[in-house]
Amino acid sequence: MNAESAGRLPFSWPVRVYWEDTDAGGVVYHANYLCFFERCRSEWLRSLGIAQERFRHEFDRVFAIRSMHTDYRRASRLDDQLVVRVDEVRVGLASLDFRQSILRQGEDESIATAQVRVGCLVASSFKPTRMPDSLRQILLQATESGAD
Repeated sequence: MNAESAGRLPFSWPVRVYWEDTDAGGVVYHANYLCFFERCRSEWLRSLGIAQERFRHEFDRVFAIRSMHTDYRRASRLDDQLVVRVDEVRVGLASLDFRQSILRQGEDESIATAQVRVGCLVASSFKPTRMPDSLRQILLQATESGAD
């Protein structure tokens, strides 16, 4: 990924379905989609130069899921190649709202979608707090949005 495309939305992250992701019938277990969504959000942040471990050490801040609504539309199976996406992000003062989707590679119909609210917390106390201004500016530039 080059600097020009860093953080551009929609942001995509490839995932292959392994045995460990499936139930006894070879279908992806529903909770594993949450892991796929998480990886994509983390990689989107990483593409912006926001390493979450560094964020914790330098700013004493972490991101935590506040709420999530997931819609499971179709099944995916062992060996499927999936594309997990961050389609939209709204940046607040202390939160991020993500709209995400998972598709089978080469297809346009979503397998699963999610609306995710992520809150910023003080890492040492887990109390809600505003994002550092420097981080918020990076996110606002990447998303060209701004929610309160």
